[in-house]
Amino acid sequence: MAHVIEKSIDIDTSAEDLWPLVSEPGWWINDGEYVDHVLDRRDDGIVVVTDPVHGAFPLVVVEEEAPRYVAFRWLARTDSPSIDGPGTLTEFRVEDREGGVTLRVRESGFESLDESGADLLKTVADNTEGWETELAVAKRHAESRRAA
Repeated sequence: MAHVIEKSIDIDTSAEDLWPLVSEPGWWINDGEYVDHVLDRRDDGIVVVTDPVHGAFPLVVVEEEAPRYVAFRWLARTDSPSIDGPGTLTEFRVEDREGGVTLRVRESGFESLDESGADLLKTVADNTEGWETELAVAKRHAESRRAA
């Protein structure tokens, strides 16, 4: 059974104004408030996102079509992450709507992780809840910048 998370939120901003956030590797790594991260862009295509609380997360930018679509691949946390190693694919789509945009997230690829049974179900449940929080972060961040 393939596990996929799909969530969306309406944001009162333009695609162009939301794009700097959405295209930033790891913007969604936080505790419910947007924080700046240190980004180490390696020669092998991996971007290591370092969060001041949660540590380092290796990602790859898989595809980018500004200002509408970006896909990141989170690489399972190992001492030597590999672009071809296990990890999930996180896709963001920005769609116009009257008064703003809808931001959609889709996370897939959980089956590639070294987890099974209850552990895999817990990861999917945790990430499902997490995306609710992170989409709210995107909304607050984008709308507060627009009001400023």
